[in-house]
Amino acid sequence: LINLKAEFTQYKISELQKLNSKYSLILYRWLSMQYNQYEHYSVKGGRRAEQVEAYRNPSITVKELREITDTINEYKAMTNFTRKILKEPLEEINAHTSFNVTYEKKKAGRSIDRIVFHIEKKRKADDNSYKLEDKVYQDDKKQKEETEQALVFQAMESKYTKLLSENFLIGMNDIMDTATMAGLQKNVYPRYDELKELRGLNGVKEHLSYVRAKQEAYSKRNVAKYLKKAIEQYLPTVKRQDLS
Repeated sequence: LINLKAEFTQYKISELQKLNSKYSLILYRWLSMQYNQYEHYSVKGGRRAEQVEAYRNPSITVKELREITDTINEYKAMTNFTRKILKEPLEEINAHTSFNVTYEKKKAGRSIDRIVFHIEKKRKADDNSYKLEDKVYQDDKKQKEETEQALVFQAMESKYTKLLSENFLIGMNDIMDTATMAGLQKNVYPRYDELKELRGLNGVKEHLSYVRAKQEAYSKRNVAKYLKKAIEQYLPTVKRQDLS
């Protein structure tokens, strides 16, 4: 393993200072050393092309990764290990450093054996056209965030959120999830309004009771999508009955 106690000057101090998690720091140092090798041999030569690319797409066994992060006896479940050692640190690294990093899990038999990282350097804003493009992107992103927050606020105030909670169709994790609540307010609650116009609030309650009784475990992964599909399938039936 590469010695992670090497001189601090090997890394970008300013970027390290922006990282809060110890696992983010460890992972960033290791990735930096790999990418430094890639940049060095890309310019100087001395390695075959596939060897140079391997520095940009470095691989490490799960055992080695546990050793350098000092988690040999922690996060035994792979889901917890992935979240604490890979997902959360890489989110921080991608947000606060010059790297964009993704990863793949590689299996040996039925178990995850190693992790392969893919490192990309972020494009620098060194020309006006890029700055303009970035400003447009940031403005659009800000507008989308403001719209999403408005939807979440409306959802939190909606009687339908309370009904969904009472029927155990959403839990606290769903209520705390911005995307879920915005999705409900935008795509589901307007259709509940339609049903309410046709059958009253009791009609909405009966529908939710039925949906809860028929709910499959898989639906909890994307409850907003599941509820949207359920009401979209039910509304046409109600409308046909009212016409007959």
